[in-house]
Amino acid sequence: MAINKNHEFEDLGTSKCAIVEKNASAERVQFLKTLLEFNKYEVVVVDSPAPKAAPAAPVAAPVAAPVEGEAPAPAPPAVPDAPLAPPAPTTFTIGVTDLCFNATNAIFGRQLKTTDGHIVSLAYWQEKESVSNDELPYFENK
Repeated sequence: MAINKNHEFEDLGTSKCAIVEKNASAERVQFLKTLLEFNKYEVVVVDSPAPKAAPAAPVAAPVAAPVEGEAPAPAPPAVPDAPLAPPAPTTFTIGVTDLCFNATNAIFGRQLKTTDGHIVSLAYWQEKESVSNDELPYFENK
């Protein structure tokens, strides 16, 4: 059980893992998997559970039987078939088998390195920069 939302654990596949990121795209999975494996972590990737289904369409009210001597009530308008929802994007949950791993601590503690030897910065982790500029502190980026 996590102490707080920044350090979560789950059973991914057959092993207990520290969660790195949930609902990640395939491109994001590839980026993080490469980075974490380079830093000697065993990475586990599983499909994220599908989002909850949308609520069902409201059911039409029953039509009352006509009273003798009155004209029958007009039929309620037909409800057109609801358009099919687009398929949910495929997302993944990424975890590492090292239960001590915490992405926030790893980034700000400067524990991760890129494949070219630089320390991983927050902007690099978030893929805002293609090269980690570890000489400039994160709090000076404006």
